[in-house]
Amino acid sequence: MSTEAHGRIVVVGSLNADLTIYCDRLPLPGETVHGTGFAVNPGGKSANQAVAASLLGGAVSLVGAVGDDSNGEMLLASTAGAGVDISHVRTSESAATGVAVIAVDARGENNIIISAGANGTLAPADVAASADAFDGASVVCLCLEVSLDTVAAAARLGHDAGATVLLNLSPYGEIPQSLADLTDILLVNAHEASLFLGSDEIPGADADDAAWNQVRERFAGRGLQRVLVTLGSSGSVVLDSLVSGTGRVTRIAPVKVHAVDTTGAGDAFTGAVAARLAAGQALAEAAAFASVAAALAVTRRGTQAAYAGVLDVERMRGTGI
Repeated sequence: MSTEAHGRIVVVGSLNADLTIYCDRLPLPGETVHGTGFAVNPGGKSANQAVAASLLGGAVSLVGAVGDDSNGEMLLASTAGAGVDISHVRTSESAATGVAVIAVDARGENNIIISAGANGTLAPADVAASADAFDGASVVCLCLEVSLDTVAAAARLGHDAGATVLLNLSPYGEIPQSLADLTDILLVNAHEASLFLGSDEIPGADADDAAWNQVRERFAGRGLQRVLVTLGSSGSVVLDSLVSGTGRVTRIAPVKVHAVDTTGAGDAFTGAVAARLAAGQALAEAAAFASVAAALAVTRRGTQAAYAGVLDVERMRGTGI
């Protein structure tokens, strides 16, 4: 398949400055540990997803807000430098750019605290003002780092435009049924899936198809017909109630790499899925491609600077796409 995108992608949501401290291990509650390095990098789930999708061949427009400060300038430069259309990113006069404080240990694991800043000012009015970006869009990519009202407005506009609405339910929050009804594809990790379904346990990668089929049925009962459940280093599972037979549960094998920094790996995955959906691939094929893109992202420090291009993904896969 050609690496050229067949349709445009609109990403609506957050842009953050990532303040990252590297350490041998993450501190326990009340404990102080010594860091081994510090970096300020462009981040935010939506900005990350937009950059990832653009580097992988997508034609991407980003709708968001930054502050009138150096962090905002850094984020605008990073996203635009990756080929993202930033004409719908507003500069707030009242709030500083959003910030994420991140600790990353020697295994690449992290914990993250975010302060919304200008992201908290992004409103349905901003979505309405960006309506031209949605015209003819193939995919609208959303997460929960901005207000639910804003996410719902973008989902409605994407739905009405005939786009595939891809909702990454992260950071986790309860969503109204009206938003679920507008969502074509839900992307969650195992923890988020368990919270959404009110279940104590989500099957592991080694569970049989019958167990995963029960999960699929529970999502379908909530109005979500197509769901991607990521399982970290164990790969992912595609649950698709719109197909028949064994195709309703598809397992995506993990890609084994040495993890240096897992920050933003989920965003790399989401952006890659959006890029391949916009290029006309089926959901399971897009997830397999995204698995490689996310694996490559964790082999380098940072988020956007760690994201791979199409040729990098093709090289790791060993075959074309």
